[in-house]
Parts: sequence; structure tokens; C-alpha cells
Amino acid sequence: MWKCPKCGREFKNTEQDHFCGKPNSIDEYIAAQSESVRPLLQSIRETIHAAAPEATEKISWQMPTFWQDENLIHFAAFKKHIGIYPGGEATAEFAERLAGYRTSKGAIQLPLGKPIDDELIADIVAWRIRRKAKGSEIT
Repeated sequence: MWKCPKCGREFKNTEQDHFCGKPNSIDEYIAAQSESVRPLLQSIRETIHAAAPEATEKISWQMPTFWQDENLIHFAAFKKHIGIYPGGEATAEFAERLAGYRTSKGAIQLPLGKPIDDELIADIVAWRIRRKAKGSEIT
């Protein structure tokens, strides 16, 4: 086990990417990230907000989250990518458009150093809202 010298949390992997402490807001989360990543996170936040204007911002699982009767999407910064977490059905639904990204069930990695596809993020969020409105179970 590796113990972070800053926050004292323990992880299986040495130098595990994580957020030290517990952010209370998305503003606080973004402010704690590196200067180069902050504008990317802010852009993702604005894209999600535009696609889901009725959603509430919160921190869930220590990540920025947009909530609209349920978690619509989370996002988080890592050493080499920004992860977005729209749920397993979304990654299956958008599999064709996600062909150039690393994905796993419910997770999409947006590599740092490459342009962020704001349209893709907005489309995923809009799809999540439509699915929720139809009463479909979203994982």
C-alpha cells in the first residue's frame, strides 16, 4: 500500500492519482488542479451546464457532478487525462463516436494535450436527460 504524504489516504498503486482532501464545490475542485488543466475543466463544466441548464452542481465521489434527479455525469482530472463518467449505457450508445478514446463501462478518458470534443460531451449529456425523461433506468 502507498500512503499519500499530503492527505494520508492509502492506495494499492504507488503515486496513485487522486484529489487530496474533500472539495466542497466544483469551483474548489477546479482551483486545486494544475494551472494547465483548469481551463479544460472549466470548459467541460460550461459545456455540461449549457446542455443541462436545470442540473445542479455538486461534488459526488469527490468529483464534480451534475445532478438532475440523479447523477447525470461526473468529471475529474488525472495525470494524463480527464475522465468523464456518464454511465455504462452512454458509453455503449456512443461507442462509434468514442472509437478514438479509452473507455470502460461508464467511463471515458479524454487525453490531455488533445482537443476536447465539447459537442460529444453535450450530446452525451442531452442523451442522458432524454433517457431520464423517458423513465429509462440509467446506470
